[in-house]
Amino acid sequence: MTRVLVVVGHGMAGHRLVEEIRSGDRSGRWRIVVVAEEPRPAYDRVSLSSYLDGRTAADLDLTTPRLRADPLVDLRLSTRAVHLDRATRTMTCADSTVLEYDALVLATGSRPFVPPVPGRDLAGCFTYRTIEDLDALRAAVRPGEPGVVIGGGLLGLEAARALRLLGARPYVVEMAPHLMPLQVDEGGGRVLARLVGELGVGVHCGRGLASLHAGPDGRVRAVTLSDGTELPASTVVFAAGVRPRDELARSAGLERAGRGGFLVDERCRTADEHVWAVGECAAVLGRCYGLAAPGHRMAEAVARQLLGSPAAAFPGADMSAKLKVLGVEVAGFGDVHARSEGAVEFVREDRAAGTYGKLVLAPDGRTLLGGVLAGDTAGYAVLRSLLGRELTAPAGLLLAAGAAGVDARRP
Repeated sequence: MTRVLVVVGHGMAGHRLVEEIRSGDRSGRWRIVVVAEEPRPAYDRVSLSSYLDGRTAADLDLTTPRLRADPLVDLRLSTRAVHLDRATRTMTCADSTVLEYDALVLATGSRPFVPPVPGRDLAGCFTYRTIEDLDALRAAVRPGEPGVVIGGGLLGLEAARALRLLGARPYVVEMAPHLMPLQVDEGGGRVLARLVGELGVGVHCGRGLASLHAGPDGRVRAVTLSDGTELPASTVVFAAGVRPRDELARSAGLERAGRGGFLVDERCRTADEHVWAVGECAAVLGRCYGLAAPGHRMAEAVARQLLGSPAAAFPGADMSAKLKVLGVEVAGFGDVHARSEGAVEFVREDRAAGTYGKLVLAPDGRTLLGGVLAGDTAGYAVLRSLLGRELTAPAGLLLAAGAAGVDARRP
């Protein structure tokens, strides 16, 4: 007998779930109904900035003709789920459609965080999340004029790159002491700031946003930072993180984590045996992961359960990352911030070459716990493969990673 799986959300995690179910369900046990709030099917959100650099929406589309024609997949775009009734196993949509399910997977993703400051709703202010956001940004940016990005993480630097591509003069404001605070340490962030500054991006770290101010035309003209600094801005992009879309939890009586997100166990299942959550809306054992790769792993684990492996679990997330932001190479792996008790740091920095490298070692001074590379990430693959292993010559490995001058210290 065919059973019904309802998936709420068709972002990257929801799409991976559908793909995994259809590729593994050879007997057609599941009919899948996808409720998608956005007007287009799943697309590569990780490569969103490339949409402003020559790629089209069709280039970013993750669906295939085979999936779109699949009789066992009913994809409903521009459809918002508004109420979950677990007692009757039904999902009600904004258009009053009621969907019955045997299994439900919440893949509602997240929404951009916009700081609650005066002026945040002025004309010229945007978020950086969807293709529609980028269409609006493209139409509004005034070439040659200043644009301010609120947020100096990976998304914020991508937004700064977008402003450059559109001809604006970008500034980046980050509340943390350095750029990309989740991926790299202070030293790596300092090198990154210097390198992107040389590319014409103004960087202001250790300061938050206090207010936005309108010009005579009602459009944003400037922002004031928490230290009183005023930056000119005809465009402001909010890229200061995201918040899980977990509104359905309230009506359904599902538990949420302390910082939001549907609370799920290591199998990505809620307290209801018929309801799972994957992607950025899922708080696995209380923790949300804001990256695509962990969302894919969650989707794969849930698909295995629905296809007959009830014990399949989310294997955890490797938060290691090798990135190229604004043309600058950066990488972080393992214990980036040397938070392990007694950790030792080996640091090499070459200011002339614009490179920085750090290895984090266990108290024995030899076992690799993590590291950071900025400006040159040639040694990333080798170093990451050595995590948890004893090194014979840590300084030599770091030299091979492309830096110069050694310092060993305990944090």
